[in-house]
Amino acid sequence: MKYEQFIDNKFGFLGNDFLEEIQNRTSIVQIKSKTEIIAEGDRIKSIPFVVKGCLKVYSLNDGRELIYNYIKPGETCLMSFSTIFSDYKSRVYVVAEEDSEAVIITVSVLQDWLIKFPEINKLFYYEFDQRFTDIMKMVNDAVFHKLDKRILSYIKQQISITGNNPVKLTHKEIANNLGTSREVVSRVLKKVENEGEIIQTKEGIKMPLNENIRLG
Repeated sequence: MKYEQFIDNKFGFLGNDFLEEIQNRTSIVQIKSKTEIIAEGDRIKSIPFVVKGCLKVYSLNDGRELIYNYIKPGETCLMSFSTIFSDYKSRVYVVAEEDSEAVIITVSVLQDWLIKFPEINKLFYYEFDQRFTDIMKMVNDAVFHKLDKRILSYIKQQISITGNNPVKLTHKEIANNLGTSREVVSRVLKKVENEGEIIQTKEGIKMPLNENIRLG
């Protein structure tokens, strides 16, 4: 997504006066893959809106990651966005999953815009709805789906995010992201590979183009 297209799609409904403001009061940054842009305990001073690439939002528990969601083009981090209403420290980590580009808006600027352009609140409610849907899906997967389906769903998600098939994923990375052990992931991957759901190669994990994964 190009910068101009992103601005028009995300903020066009606020009118020309706002579009002029956003051109003058924001910055655009390039973020290298694996770069941590927010850490747990950081005081949030600015909000990222992803133009291209992908950011991962997660927390750590005993060294294991619990992924809340991925921020894709046109989206922002709800937990960061909510800091415009109160001054508190981050409860999550935000890391670039791949080389990314983001529009950065400082919290103080957003606070000004809430007064000058009250319709900007629609962005908050939209992001809340999107993230709440993500959380519901995560809980549903954890409670109702067997581990093999969760692993297949995760691989499919990573293929969709990166656009790569095969996708580079280690067994340890999958285990950390799904809250299990590397040994368990290795056994499950071998099982679903024997069933023809995936192919493990030196280049990564591949899903056949005609795959029909049962995720429900």
